[in-house]
This record gives sequence, structure tokens and C-alpha cells, in this order.
Amino acid sequence: MQSFLTAGEDETRAWTIKIGTKAPQAAGKIHSDFERGFIKAEVVNYKDLLEYGSLAAAREKGLVGMEGKDYVVKDGDVILFRFNV
Repeated sequence: MQSFLTAGEDETRAWTIKIGTKAPQAAGKIHSDFERGFIKAEVVNYKDLLEYGSLAAAREKGLVGMEGKDYVVKDGDVILFRFNV
């Protein structure tokens, strides 16, 4: 088992998934609509996010990746899921 994180203005949360889980299935842990309508995932490692203080600052440094359906989630990823239902 491993964890990925989601963060927003109101809440930061860790989600537990099996090692080897791909991004759409990880999104489905949050809500089935996220998995069904998965488009992309913006991913940054939590250590990089802490070091630079914001997603925007990490993005400026080139540390935020846009990942697709085949991305295997890593322990400690902070993910912003893009989806459409």
C-alpha cells in the first residue's frame, strides 16, 4: 500500500491505494465520476510542493507534470485530477 495526496483551499487529504495503481483508478478512490471522466492528472511530489510553497511556484520550476491514463501513481504524489463527466 501507498498514499497519494489531494490538496485544496479547504482540505488536504491522503488516499491509500495499492502500489502500481494508475492515475484513473486513483482518481476513482475519490469518486467514481473522477475515474469515469478522467482526462489528465497534474502531479508534483509533496517534498517539492513543501519546498516551493505552492503549486504555481513548483510549476514555474518545471516540477509539475501533466500525466495521462498510463501514469502509475507514486507514494507521496500530490495530484490535481482533471476530469469531465
